[in-house]
Amino acid sequence: MLQAPQRTALSGPALIRVLARLTELDVPESSQSLSDRLSQWLGWTDAIGLSTALGGPARSGQASAVGGDARVSGELEERECTRVRASLTNAIVGDSTFAVSRRRGAAQAPAQDVTVDTTVDYAVFRQRYLSVQQTMETAIGNLRGRLRTTLATRTPAAARLAVVDAVMERALSPREHNLLATVPGLLAGHFERLREAERATLAAAEAAGAAAGGRSGAWLDVFRKDMQSVLLAELDLRFQPVEGLLAALLTR
Repeated sequence: MLQAPQRTALSGPALIRVLARLTELDVPESSQSLSDRLSQWLGWTDAIGLSTALGGPARSGQASAVGGDARVSGELEERECTRVRASLTNAIVGDSTFAVSRRRGAAQAPAQDVTVDTTVDYAVFRQRYLSVQQTMETAIGNLRGRLRTTLATRTPAAARLAVVDAVMERALSPREHNLLATVPGLLAGHFERLREAERATLAAAEAAGAAAGGRSGAWLDVFRKDMQSVLLAELDLRFQPVEGLLAALLTR
């Protein structure tokens, strides 16, 4: 049977938990507080910008949205957030690179399927993953900026929140980009382990003169489903700032 390595259960984002389950990396729980980690990630120019945003006088936009107008604009932004997230989710789920193959059962599967599946180049999956990441980064970045613009037209406190978010995005986006860009590399090991496990199973069955259980090439479908799960978990992670801004917008 093809099984992913088991890891100690972790708290935190789903992306970390999924990667810990699929890879051979041991991910220890951080002993540092969020404030301590942020102090290491923010440069002095970022710290100055954040201090100015938090300590300076709060100012709202020239045309503040109130009452019914605020509710209408909030509903519009909520619908846009839903649309963008659904579009990105559908792009991942509907991507042919990650789709499970619809071949015949084991009894009918042709022998050449084994050769095809075991010589698949991981570079194809890596490149597609990076492409989907870029699509998410662009769409979510645009949405985040749009929500900040709308918040800036609300109360002084909302306008301050928009400035703080802009500072945080500018400071942390490069680190986020670099960290998430390593994910396809982490999945390469999972790809190889699944492929080798099936090769070993087929070789053992052949040596014993018995038919291998399950469908040949099943490892590739397992991997496709796992990579799709990682992308969906990454989408959840990337969308967290948007959800925070939207929640602030809908309560003001």
